[in-house]
Amino acid sequence: MTVSPPPRREPWMLLLLAAVQFTHMMDFMIVMPLGPEFMRLFGISAASFGVLVSAYTLASAGMGLLGGLWLDRFDRKRTLLALYAGFLVATLMCGAAEGYLGLIAARTVAGGCAGLMSAVIQAIIGDLIPVERRGRAIGTVMAAYGLSAVAGVPVGLGLASQWGWRSPFWAIGVLSAGVWLGLLVLLPAVDRHLSPDRAARGSSPLAGWTPGLALGWVLTFSVVFSGFLLIPYLSPFMVGNLGLRLSDLSWMYLCGGAASLVSARGIGRLVDRHGPALVLGALLVGTMVPHLVFTHLPVSPLPVVAGVFVLFMGLTSGRAIPTMALVASRVPPALRGRYLAVNMAASDAASGLAAWASGLLIAVAPDGALEGFGFVGWIAVSVTGCALFILWMFSRRAVAASAAPA
Repeated sequence: MTVSPPPRREPWMLLLLAAVQFTHMMDFMIVMPLGPEFMRLFGISAASFGVLVSAYTLASAGMGLLGGLWLDRFDRKRTLLALYAGFLVATLMCGAAEGYLGLIAARTVAGGCAGLMSAVIQAIIGDLIPVERRGRAIGTVMAAYGLSAVAGVPVGLGLASQWGWRSPFWAIGVLSAGVWLGLLVLLPAVDRHLSPDRAARGSSPLAGWTPGLALGWVLTFSVVFSGFLLIPYLSPFMVGNLGLRLSDLSWMYLCGGAASLVSARGIGRLVDRHGPALVLGALLVGTMVPHLVFTHLPVSPLPVVAGVFVLFMGLTSGRAIPTMALVASRVPPALRGRYLAVNMAASDAASGLAAWASGLLIAVAPDGALEGFGFVGWIAVSVTGCALFILWMFSRRAVAASAAPA
């Protein structure tokens, strides 16, 4: 049966879960700074590159919906190990892919495993970590996003420049194998959710859902959609419009990732102190400025571009922490896996559809500059405004539900 990890073991458990997220995010993020290289190597347009990004996230979204059918029926440790093994193999397939279509196929398989992995990790944290420490726990795991940009992306770009674009995928596969072994040995069984109500586990994946819980999925979708309208095209914009060299991107992502790494821990503490709804609202308002400034930035000195990019990454990446903490806190343990699987499907669908939509709105000029990126920035801010309204509705329903008699 599930037992909460002892205090001395909890940091190691969170470190392993963060390592899973690190390899997953490194696998996902390495494609984006290689965008200019893929467009040149494969002779593809911005829209085709958007498809390459979207294949990973849309496959993850589809598997998230299917995962809701069975995700709460098994020990979460065994589920995570099985999904991570599939991710490992798929990542090696990316490195062995021949051409654009082969890479899309391999990315689809990797994405299908990765989305469910994230849902299981969130469910494990919700099952094992007390609510008063949950914000910091999520912040610790989410710090892997920043670390993947600080260490993973620059190292991956360095490997790609020395040994070709395949080498980062091989490196991620080797690292994932070590993490898988660590999970096998150190992660405790997570099966407490199996015992109270076996009938609930055999019911519909949406059993027990309410309109208020559904708003959580809409909130997640809108928060992620607004960010991913811009994120996949940051590196092509910096190279084609702001005059940066490909070699400068490593330093840019190093600075942006450091900001994300630092902000993740700080935002996690703020969530525990002030509540996820208040922190998320502040971050949604705070990201509007860097989104508009960056997408309308003219050719500028490198320190200016780096400063705006750091602000963009530190605030935008941090929005996921209070979002996860907020939606996970509304769900009982017996439904948590399936609910978070659908929530991850909403997140992945949002990122994939946003990248695809941006690709349709953006054109690549003959000199490599992106046309229409500023307009996409305005759309991102508008969607962020919608997310603020949905957050207000979601919080209001939660307060009303808690005030209702049992």
